Amino acid sequence: MDPDYLPFHPSPSKPAYRPPVGAVDAHCHVFGPADKFPYAPERKYTPCDAPKAKLFELRDYLGFSRNVIVQASCHGRNNDALMDALKSSNGLARGVAVVGKDVTDDTLAEMDKAGVRAVRFNFVKRLVDATPKEVFLTIAERIADLGWHIVVYFEAQDLEDLIPFLKQLPTIVVVDHMGRPDVAKGVDHPDFQRFVGLLRDHENFWTKVSCPERLTIAGPPYDDVIPFGRHLVDAFPDRVLWGTDWPHPNMKSHVPDEGVLVDVIPRIAVTAEAREKLLVDNPMRLYWPDETRER
Repeated sequence: MDPDYLPFHPSPSKPAYRPPVGAVDAHCHVFGPADKFPYAPERKYTPCDAPKAKLFELRDYLGFSRNVIVQASCHGRNNDALMDALKSSNGLARGVAVVGKDVTDDTLAEMDKAGVRAVRFNFVKRLVDATPKEVFLTIAERIADLGWHIVVYFEAQDLEDLIPFLKQLPTIVVVDHMGRPDVAKGVDHPDFQRFVGLLRDHENFWTKVSCPERLTIAGPPYDDVIPFGRHLVDAFPDRVLWGTDWPHPNMKSHVPDEGVLVDVIPRIAVTAEAREKLLVDNPMRLYWPDETRER
């Protein structure tokens, strides 16, 4: 673990808000354990271990039913820890993998069987080395044939340059953490409105109204981030997801309390209907469509 790395909260508070039955934590990670699933040599940070057992324990403690586990940059393109967690979840987890252009059809088929339903393209320069857009487009075409979608991670200042590429993606595109807006600029600033316009003009774009702990200037309980999440939930109720981002990799400002994060939910999704869509209907439709049809 890096000397300045902040481990996840050892004893999060019990949230006052109780999620609806079937709620999905649609953005979280597993790390290691390193002695079984080593971290990637090219990683930009070394986290503490955050194994599947801890994630599933937190899921139950917070009152959630399912997880969407996202491959993080510290594991690179080795998805072994992710795959192990999916196979151990009894069907209660789905995955977002990171793959290279050389990934085989057999590997993609194995991932699909385990529960992977998307790939992640990371454009945050401090976390990953740059990948040519042509590589991403090649991967996108291949995973589209499986019915998967694409998750993208970028910072607000890079969106304008990325938009022409993002419009070329042939699947549903889920944007991590509201496109990481600068909350000091406010909801009406052109930077955030550019992101809102992208969702408004392209119905295949979704977003996660997550990570107030990363975006805040004020700190907990994240009052300065609430207007951004509420704006997106109100404007795009059928295309929003929520997640804890446990174990909060590479945080520098503070150790988030997951109970406090869960209590943000009714402040951004202010009606029972909005919360049902955010936490149950939308993630089930995207990650468990067969079960959604059965309902």
